Amino acid sequence: MKKKTLIALLVFTAVVLIGGGLYLANRWNKPMAEAINLPSRTAVTPSAQSSTPDGQAETSVPTKTSAAANDLPTTAFTATTPKPLCGGPEVMYIIAAGIDTDDPNYTYGLSDVMRVIRVDFVTPKVTVLTLPRDLKVDLVDIIAAKAAEVPNAKLNQAYFYGSPGMSYYTGTGGGMGLLARVLAHNYDLYVDNYAAVNMIAFEEIIDAMGGVDVYLEEPVDGRPLGKDDVDPYKQGQGYFPKGWNHLTGFDALSFVRIRDRYGEVARTDHQTMLICGIQDKLNSPEIIASVPNMVLSVLDDIQTDLTLAQIRQLICLLPKLSRENLQFVRFPDEWMVQGRADIARLGNTFVWDIPVEKIVEFINAFENDTLPVVLEEGGTTCPVNPPKK
Repeated sequence: MKKKTLIALLVFTAVVLIGGGLYLANRWNKPMAEAINLPSRTAVTPSAQSSTPDGQAETSVPTKTSAAANDLPTTAFTATTPKPLCGGPEVMYIIAAGIDTDDPNYTYGLSDVMRVIRVDFVTPKVTVLTLPRDLKVDLVDIIAAKAAEVPNAKLNQAYFYGSPGMSYYTGTGGGMGLLARVLAHNYDLYVDNYAAVNMIAFEEIIDAMGGVDVYLEEPVDGRPLGKDDVDPYKQGQGYFPKGWNHLTGFDALSFVRIRDRYGEVARTDHQTMLICGIQDKLNSPEIIASVPNMVLSVLDDIQTDLTLAQIRQLICLLPKLSRENLQFVRFPDEWMVQGRADIARLGNTFVWDIPVEKIVEFINAFENDTLPVVLEEGGTTCPVNPPKK
């Protein structure tokens, strides 16, 4: 009887282990959310649009000389060719966005923070490109019944029109899917994956790592400008003194949203400071071992089509990055010329008046990792800060 019980227990254990392994295997390479499914790197022109039977706009245009990641020929590695680290591809492009909402379902929102992350698994190197939210863009793939209503938008509205609450877009990936298509359509910038973080998730991520330390050369003041400044969205953004500041999730969210006294360009630089602080924290001895569990604990609050396998690859690469190989690039300061444009549903409003051909040229250099001169003018590596007291 004891022997039969032992056999039954062993069989049951084997079934559980095999079943659990199969479940994990099925999830391992499955996107956490609906994928973008961009077909190829194509240069889109408005005259090439047609309409599908379901009313979704469709584009059919010549392909760019460089193909999408899935279309690239497989490289035959030799003994002298470095292989990608951590089982990753040679290069991965991710569009990351901060959404100005606390809605856990990401039903609406504007992508007020947008960064395209180029992950080089061979070097290894990560280059982060800032995309200004106030660029005028032509919309693409809006359903036929709405296309005439919103022919254009600001870049941060692409997510808004693609979000499920708006019903302007029925393609894959929701707001991030439409944002990716708008970037491809306007700037020939194609991404492989996306990650969107709302305000609640952002705070939870920072708190999960025990806060982040940021060093400021000068104080940053987010307090109201005067007694008439009563906008509730600006309240509580606080004051951050010169020197080291330990930021909780609430503090970090306040810090990266401050712009009234400084402008949009300075705000993106503040965000870069925080990213550098996050990198330092994640590489610190007291937390690096817990990074995988920490990431898993916040995944349910993030909108991403990365797979668990890809997330593991990115976590694996993190400690292998040198400080000089985490680089931040943005358009040169002299390009940031204020202009006005007629935007659907907004009327005549502020935009950055940057010629599209300049942006496309810059993005080509970003994709080819050939931005050393522009990097010095408009971007930086993480600074070497003074030691904490």
